[in-house]
Amino acid sequence: MASNLDSVLKKNANDLAKELEVERILKAFKLNPYDILDLPITATETEVKKQYRKKSLLIHPDKFKHEKGLEAFDFLKKAEDQLSDSAKRKEIDMIMTHARTQVLKAILGTGYSTSIPDDDPRLHNLTPPLDQQVRAKGREILVEDELARRRKTKLTYANEGAEKAKQEAEVAARKRKVEDQAKWEERREDRISDWRSFSNKKSKKNKKNEHVLG
Repeated sequence: MASNLDSVLKKNANDLAKELEVERILKAFKLNPYDILDLPITATETEVKKQYRKKSLLIHPDKFKHEKGLEAFDFLKKAEDQLSDSAKRKEIDMIMTHARTQVLKAILGTGYSTSIPDDDPRLHNLTPPLDQQVRAKGREILVEDELARRRKTKLTYANEGAEKAKQEAEVAARKRKVEDQAKWEERREDRISDWRSFSNKKSKKNKKNEHVLG
């Protein structure tokens, strides 16, 4: 009886841990893969893979049913892919290193240095802790970069739209010119006929005047 109760309690505890992890991932800052994987920016490639394996096994959709479990699992996989790609990781690391530098500068003032380790005594007992402050600053920078990227994309689309409109206007102008030229050619015979009629009338009038004068 006791063993059955222990099994139920253990299962409930495991399910709760899985549910909490799904919720944590969904609340994590999506532009920061370290935040999604719950890793420090100093994590090695081995630690990244180990953490991904641990968390992916915990919330895998085939083993734990949650209405947003698949979404959380996809975020987890995307984060691992980003940190496994050397170029993408270099880009995110540059941003997070800059964020750490800004935080150290704010905490230590003129005494800061980028070489100061996280376990430096001056960084103990911070509120909030150094890692949280670095993540918060990184979030600010990442948001600014993302907004700048979107503005650039929007401007590019706007410029492309303006260029396309200009090209369409030029095409329309050329088309009108061709149509006007075609209409001019179509009326060529009418113009010649009108001119001949006018010339004949003028000639007859001149002859009449000559007869009267004579």
